[in-house]
Amino acid sequence: MDDLAEVEAAEEGLTKQIRNALEAEDAERLNALLDPLPYSEALREVLTLSADERDRLLNLVPTELAAELIEEAPNEMAVDLVERMEPERAADVLEELDSDVQADVIGEMDEEDAEAILSEMDEDEAADVRRLAAYEDGTAGGLMMSEVFRFPDRATVGAVLRMVASDDADFDRYRGQHPYVTDPDGRPVGVVSLRSLLTAKRSAALTSIMIEPLTVTVDTTLEVLEDIFDEHPFLGVPVVDEAGILVGVVSRTAVSDAVLERSESESLKRQGVVGDELRSMPLWLRSRRRLAWLSANIVLNVIAASVISAYEETLAAVIALAVFLPMVSDMSGCSGNQAVGVTMRELSLGLVRPVDAFRVWLKEISVGVINGIALGILIGIVAWLWKGNPALGLVIGLALALNTMLAVSIGGVVPLLLKRVGQDPAAASGPLLTTITDMAGFFLVLSLATLMMPWLLR
Repeated sequence: MDDLAEVEAAEEGLTKQIRNALEAEDAERLNALLDPLPYSEALREVLTLSADERDRLLNLVPTELAAELIEEAPNEMAVDLVERMEPERAADVLEELDSDVQADVIGEMDEEDAEAILSEMDEDEAADVRRLAAYEDGTAGGLMMSEVFRFPDRATVGAVLRMVASDDADFDRYRGQHPYVTDPDGRPVGVVSLRSLLTAKRSAALTSIMIEPLTVTVDTTLEVLEDIFDEHPFLGVPVVDEAGILVGVVSRTAVSDAVLERSESESLKRQGVVGDELRSMPLWLRSRRRLAWLSANIVLNVIAASVISAYEETLAAVIALAVFLPMVSDMSGCSGNQAVGVTMRELSLGLVRPVDAFRVWLKEISVGVINGIALGILIGIVAWLWKGNPALGLVIGLALALNTMLAVSIGGVVPLLLKRVGQDPAAASGPLLTTITDMAGFFLVLSLATLMMPWLLR
């Protein structure tokens, strides 16, 4: 406990020191406080500050440190931090970043703000960023970096080794890429392993030790890229345009990060969180985003509650039903969410499409029948033993069995139907599933109870 208190005291002390340095506009002190920290820790300290304090800090610290903080931040926060900078400062910071990160930030900004920053950047670099930002997210073009460790097909091993041994700062941006060999038109014709470079004669031509490269096009999907890196030990894969010209490299790290980001995004959407919400964001923005989701759920819950209202007399006559209503809807909802999860996974892997809805339904209803019967028998026995009424056990068990079959059908098929009509299946499947399973569960329990009222009242 004492160790925890010491850590908290140290963190409070660091935050206070940062604020004191800010007030004094002491750029050297700010750099001394933040630069030794891991970038995630430095970003955490920055996000504890107010928006105005963050703006002042990012203008005071060295450009390299500001760039590292921007790269560490979630995309939406990074965009906000850059947008609040003066265009000239923002351009200097972005020029320290790799081209793929530059494109991600610029691509999410308002067009006017983006152009103001691009106009301050090097003309060739700005054109490169515009080109990368135009590619669709989740494709090789949208994930690649334009910095490529390339050499013409007439180059020798010695030329590559001199480049590796040089102090060229740009070499750091190649992230351990193998050298790619291109023809006079810029098309990749080979790739050279670093092992081959070290064992070959310095006078040897690259073409004599290269192997044929595996390439992907700019529109290659994230799912295909994930498969490629699963099957091969590559650190990166060259990306070519429609004419076969080498335009960039997509790294294993970029693909892994994109897969993780997609998974996190889908999980947050299912829970009603839109975008990269952080508690350091403006209060009203966070509130407005959450309310948009919660307000829609009020309408959906009113619809479900109306079913109960229609059977008030049945519920009043057999009050024990109230105990089992939430059980039936919740357990069915769990089964439905399992089906949603499998469909979302298969959608992300490209294993199913909207046209496969009927096939998916057949697969899910098969599981639903087995699990529905099993769960129905279990909860029916519980209801019977608990309340001493076999008719009650039959009502609850049958309702759960039928609702489970319905839930897995909805969970398996609805994401595909939403995808078909252009809606986000990750965001919309959950509320629809919850509402329908609640409404159907209440209806099944109460309608079956109404039919079996003479036996329930014995």
